[in-house]
Amino acid sequence: MTLNTTKAANIARDASDDALQSAQSAVETTRGYANEALDKAGEKVRDLRGSVDPLVEQITAKVQQLASRGIEYATDAKSRAQQQINRYGDATGRYVAEQPVKSVLIAAATGAAIAAAILIATRSSNTNRNRY
Repeated sequence: MTLNTTKAANIARDASDDALQSAQSAVETTRGYANEALDKAGEKVRDLRGSVDPLVEQITAKVQQLASRGIEYATDAKSRAQQQINRYGDATGRYVAEQPVKSVLIAAATGAAIAAAILIATRSSNTNRNRY
């Protein structure tokens, strides 16, 4: 090789070494920025999770309170309904004991009215079916 060729080769090698070193430096810098960005994102996620967890606990506590209240209201309503049914049963029992003949006649009339309503309903239903 001639001196000029060797000199040109050395210059080219130095330039490529400098370019390689610059590229490696850029990669390391980029890697550092990426790691920083990931760390910040992780911190944000942890912060958000920390603020969401108490909110979820508050909502859960409210839902449990509402469910408990609903159960209490249902229990109270059941108790009131049971008391009302017992009062009606007692009143009916007293009426039947005081007026046995009248009670039997009322029961018979009620049964007849229900039977007539059923007969009318089934006949009109059969009539409607036969039309089609």
